[in-house]
Amino acid sequence: MTRRYLSRTVLPTVLTYVGLAIGLVFAVFPILWMFFASLKSNTEIFALPPQLLPKQFTVAAYLAVFNDPTKLRFFLNSYLVAGAVAVLTVLIGTLAAYAFSRFSFRLKNALNVFIISTQTVPPITLLIPYFGMVVTFGIFNTYFALILTYLVFTLPYAILLMTGYLNTLPRELDEAVLVDGGTSWSALWRVIVPLSVPGIVATAVYTFLLAWNEFLFALTLTKSDDMRTVPIGIELLMGQHAFEWNQMMAMSVLGSLPLLLIYLLAQRYFLAGMTAGSVKA
Repeated sequence: MTRRYLSRTVLPTVLTYVGLAIGLVFAVFPILWMFFASLKSNTEIFALPPQLLPKQFTVAAYLAVFNDPTKLRFFLNSYLVAGAVAVLTVLIGTLAAYAFSRFSFRLKNALNVFIISTQTVPPITLLIPYFGMVVTFGIFNTYFALILTYLVFTLPYAILLMTGYLNTLPRELDEAVLVDGGTSWSALWRVIVPLSVPGIVATAVYTFLLAWNEFLFALTLTKSDDMRTVPIGIELLMGQHAFEWNQMMAMSVLGSLPLLLIYLLAQRYFLAGMTAGSVKA
């Protein structure tokens, strides 16, 4: 009886922890390799057999990044573009979601279907049309081109996520504001928005990560180093005759730190906002 009990309870638990441990190693090992590779010389990275820990720690790669104004400009560009995309997406997405959640209007269902259908279109299929439009409008190699392009991809997701979140908030909140003499606008900003912080944070974090990591459109819609973002800056370290692997790893570490800090600080809001719309209140 004891053996049967152990086989039914302990064994599945042990196997679960073993599986989680394997998954943890699989997820963490590339991060550790990236970090320690950034502390190696470029020649030591190619040493055989490969070693995780460097024989001689060096911060030369980080100094090369911090002492190069062009590389620092890559980070500034990423912060400006990703930050603007996150703010505009949250603002426009919240207003649109409030309309879809609280009001009935013509073509509401058709617009919902259209927004959902945009998520099924692979972004790469829109690359050439967007390039032609950007050149035609004279905004090629500008922040405006990147921000406008990223908004096209982030807004549908933001509207869907925020609509699902606002649907969990009772309509009685809006009605109470209206009874007190307020308007729908005041109900949105004084009541709904403060209660929607988890959904707003989840939307902002997601869109910031998406804009920060985007590579294809940033490469196509920019041409000068003054407009390149971090992913493009890392790619530019792959020269014709040599790859600066240690600097690539250093820029990858520096580029990952803001994302990690943002996620850690907003983790509980992010998880709450991502799951709120999955069930009805």
